[in-house]
Amino acid sequence: MSLEVRAIDESELTDWSRALRTGFLMPPAVTKKEVEFRRAGSDIERIQGAFDDGRCVATFRSFAQRITVPGGAAVTASAVSNVTVSPTHRRRGLLSRMMDRDLRAAKERGEVASTLISAEYPIYGRYGYGPAVWTTEWEIDVPRAGLDRRYTGPADGGRVDLVDGADARRLGPGLHERLRAVRHGVVDRDTQWWQTRTGEPPHPSYPWTEPFYAVHRSASGSVDGLLVYTADDVWEAKTSQTTATVRDCFAVTPEAERALWHFLLSVDWIIKIRTGLRAPDDLLPLLLPDPRAARTLTHADFLWLRPLDVPALLEARTYATSGSLVLDIADPAGLAAGRYLLEAGPDGASCTATTRPADLSLPVGELGTLYLGDESSTRLAALGRVTEERPGALTLADALLRTARRPWCPDIF
Repeated sequence: MSLEVRAIDESELTDWSRALRTGFLMPPAVTKKEVEFRRAGSDIERIQGAFDDGRCVATFRSFAQRITVPGGAAVTASAVSNVTVSPTHRRRGLLSRMMDRDLRAAKERGEVASTLISAEYPIYGRYGYGPAVWTTEWEIDVPRAGLDRRYTGPADGGRVDLVDGADARRLGPGLHERLRAVRHGVVDRDTQWWQTRTGEPPHPSYPWTEPFYAVHRSASGSVDGLLVYTADDVWEAKTSQTTATVRDCFAVTPEAERALWHFLLSVDWIIKIRTGLRAPDDLLPLLLPDPRAARTLTHADFLWLRPLDVPALLEARTYATSGSLVLDIADPAGLAAGRYLLEAGPDGASCTATTRPADLSLPVGELGTLYLGDESSTRLAALGRVTEERPGALTLADALLRTARRPWCPDIF
């Protein structure tokens, strides 16, 4: 029989989950709890599978996502996840078929972009995605860091309090929405996200360890930051070798962010800290008196972005300065191709189709890379990925598009 690519129905969710686990090299046994969890947290109409003689051999899922863009506005994207092809059915175009179906459906729904976290770098550029957000993880040698281990709290009248999972579920969502209003690249978190990350209930496919939760309260009592971490409690020769692993740490003020890190760096017995996924320009490691105490564990591309509606996407963000550019976007899929006049400034922008000569020519994936302000068009031109059609256009594009802080996406999805 020919390979069939289509949306699944609920009766096929167990078979689909088995194919998903197979593709990710996880034990293929599927529990009832896992199926119920997936059913509760997914839009079944947006789950695709490829079927060979009735058996699922490839998986694909998307969901509506809100992502903050420079200036603080949020746009709706189609977030892609759970992409696998079973090893018996590789190189048959199954991913291409599922991707094409999803991107066209997203465009029809009015979603202005598609996002994903790429497990392997070479896969998604051919579908029009570009790496838009990078991530860095450090391991901190606490004794070497140089911070005062006798720290007792912020000097500005704020405080750090330990709370429990119920408090995190109550306080976290509103705090995270405040973060999304000020940090581009951050994506929304739904109710299931908060329930799963606080163990109520935990994800059925992964072991659960209850973490420590700490919040920062300002002098006025406002909760401005949340820290979630675990500790492995390792000792050798009656000397602690304990490593703390940060699961989540975010704040809406620099004071709160500094206070939470200083708190964790002062906890007795903690010798090393693994920071989790941070922005490459995080306050760490420069927060430390000795920044060399922070060793880079990971520095890699993270969130990839694929434009679908160029005018809506470019009009949603703000720009560092004023200017106009004509962008000629190549898109073999035909979803975002065209020539667009961007007239932009700190207060917003307009973007319309035009017949004017192009200032810059670039593939749609390179626009995705540039969109959140992390990359330089001049650098991409040096790599042969962007073409300057009018002298000075690259300099203007960098002045318009780049942002003072790098985008950050703390969440895997």
